[in-house]
Amino acid sequence: MRGKFIKERPVWYQAVLEYPPLPLPPKAPPSRHECDQQVKPTQSTRPKAYDPKPLPIVYLEDKIRRQFFRDHPFEAFRPTTLVEGAAIEDLNPVRGEAWTRLSQRGRNPIPEDVVLFTRNLYECHGKTLSEAYETAVAQFRALRAEHAIATKFATMEAEYLGAIFSKGEIEHAFEKEKRNLATFERQEEFDEGAIAARKRWKAVVEKTEGVKDWSKGHEYVRLWKEGIRPSYAPLLTKPVEEDLPPELTKDPMGLKKEIAAMSSRSPARS
Repeated sequence: MRGKFIKERPVWYQAVLEYPPLPLPPKAPPSRHECDQQVKPTQSTRPKAYDPKPLPIVYLEDKIRRQFFRDHPFEAFRPTTLVEGAAIEDLNPVRGEAWTRLSQRGRNPIPEDVVLFTRNLYECHGKTLSEAYETAVAQFRALRAEHAIATKFATMEAEYLGAIFSKGEIEHAFEKEKRNLATFERQEEFDEGAIAARKRWKAVVEKTEGVKDWSKGHEYVRLWKEGIRPSYAPLLTKPVEEDLPPELTKDPMGLKKEIAAMSSRSPARS
């Protein structure tokens, strides 16, 4: 009205002037939240550094499985299948409080049965983890021993009735090792022959006739005193013509006579 935006007074204007509204009572200021309060100077205002590493994910089964294979390392060498089926297998009906013996799921347990049985005793039967693991391992060893004895006697019975079992990879490996060891006996002979064949020069010793016993040098001294010179290479001392065949000693073309005539006609050297 003072700015002359409204030319006429509103209908309620006079009523409000005669009966003004009651003033609001004084109100205390609300308490401030901890986030709105001033930070104490003793506290660090630097934000925490972001750690991109994920938090460790730990399962109870992993702890039990790690301890089991530490106590039974050879169980890791048993063959097992890693092929998954088309559908997820249903849970075994024997579980929870009803599962009190490891043999309830079979007489030939596997390591995973021990892990699940330990967790079941820990969660459903109120045992500590150490007691549950000790109970599960004791039953596992008993069942494995029973299975091994039964398998051994079944094999003996089958062999007695005429069964023939095929050899495994271990037996084949032992047979290969035996065959290789047998070749070592003649390998030394082969090596000596190969070394002799690789030699470029060989010593040829001719066998002389006569006494073959060693005279301890007496025979040599006797020949030396008599002035007889020993001949160690008779092939070099003998004439060449004696060793040649008669066909090569002949002179059908008369070359020897011609050479002798030419030497007689040549002038003598002073």
